[in-house]
Amino acid sequence: AAGEASMYENILVPVDGSPLAARAVKAAIALAAASGGGVLALHVYAKAGDGPFGTFEASRELLAEAYEQQARARADELFAAVRRQAEAAGVGFAAAAVESDQVWRAVVAVAKRRKCDLVCMASHGRRGLAAALLGSQTQKVLAHAHVPVLVIR
Repeated sequence: AAGEASMYENILVPVDGSPLAARAVKAAIALAAASGGGVLALHVYAKAGDGPFGTFEASRELLAEAYEQQARARADELFAAVRRQAEAAGVGFAAAAVESDQVWRAVVAVAKRRKCDLVCMASHGRRGLAAALLGSQTQKVLAHAHVPVLVIR
């Protein structure tokens, strides 16, 4: 097919700082380089929870704001590493940070909104509850994404 070479022009890759996510980033960048595309790094951070003590509205707002700033600073850190790798490979780079308690929903929504044609994500090899939770996030992305999903193990 004529358009085969540029099959994946916009590859979404979720980043969370784990070694497995870093492997997914490498794979996404390699694919983007091969097809002349770019990568969109996505960091999903949990919604700010209420503190352990009943807090007054003003301080709750301050806490939420501080949390938001911290989460965004963390995202920027993660993005900087991906940007360096993308630039080194001559691949386009974009980033998005989203607040959500459901990683899979954020991944599916951003992939659709930003017109990504592939999701490249890690299936976390963690044990116990974390594995069950993260594994299920990948399963749900597989079930709900409107584009192909490449799972890196």
